[in-house]
Amino acid sequence: MRIIFLGTPEFAVASLEALITHGFNVVAVVTAPDKPSGRGLKLTPPPVKLCAEKHGIPVLQPIKLKDPIFIQELASFQADLQFVVAFRMLPELVWNMPRLGTYNLHGSLLPKYRGAAPIHWAVMNGDRETGITVFKLKHEIDTGDIILRKTMPINRNETTSQVHDRMMMIGAEALAEAAKMIENDQVDYLEQREDEVSLAPKIFKETCLIDWNQPVEIVYNKIRGLAYFPGAYFVFQGKTVKVFQTELGQEKLTPGKIKETENEIIIGCSDGSLSLKEFQVEGKRKMEIAEFLRGNSGMFKI
Repeated sequence: MRIIFLGTPEFAVASLEALITHGFNVVAVVTAPDKPSGRGLKLTPPPVKLCAEKHGIPVLQPIKLKDPIFIQELASFQADLQFVVAFRMLPELVWNMPRLGTYNLHGSLLPKYRGAAPIHWAVMNGDRETGITVFKLKHEIDTGDIILRKTMPINRNETTSQVHDRMMMIGAEALAEAAKMIENDQVDYLEQREDEVSLAPKIFKETCLIDWNQPVEIVYNKIRGLAYFPGAYFVFQGKTVKVFQTELGQEKLTPGKIKETENEIIIGCSDGSLSLKEFQVEGKRKMEIAEFLRGNSGMFKI
């Protein structure tokens, strides 16, 4: 069975490695073009490309997925099956090319959290469980028939970054399991129920702004749901403050009011307060509270 793998970030690397480790024949990888990064704007390859090159797998990096030259090259690999993990939306002439179809690994228990940011929204909404879904692609995004789901807990204090890292490994093994199911023709398809659908849209800057007038639980979940990327934030005296970790405060303050003590910075919410534990003030690096107060004591005193 000849497989083409489509993916770009670190999350997808674990899945590619799992397919290779389990002995599947990955004949080509499709990923994003190299991008300039750092102060020197040096062209940097995506993580999936580095993984593919390590294993001697041919890499395609199309700018446009409908480019006739790319389509011709993709077809030349005569893949039986394609897997997509953390890649962009595919045109039909790409996902409909292999004889066994194209399958996607999605970071939620579909049909819950269809969309670009399923892990973020699950944590922001205070969910205590999430998981991964492997499904067969069709026209509408994240709507295809399900062949495999795996659940995993979300711990009370976990950030999105921590859930992401655990899910990356669970998803990788699930993808290898799905590949075996497809290879052995042991797939049972489950249609997604439209009455169970919820959405996980892309995160924008306005999504990340903290509203201290909300209850403590909602603000706390939002902060851990956006940590460590892109980061929840508030504005203090014209400077953006990104907040990555908090704990429940011990006193009730007016929403948005900041209280700085010798070892703590507390901010009020509608029904309590949160104590900042890790954050980043604009123009400074990310710091934990003790380190910040050693060099910046008094910044939040009003």
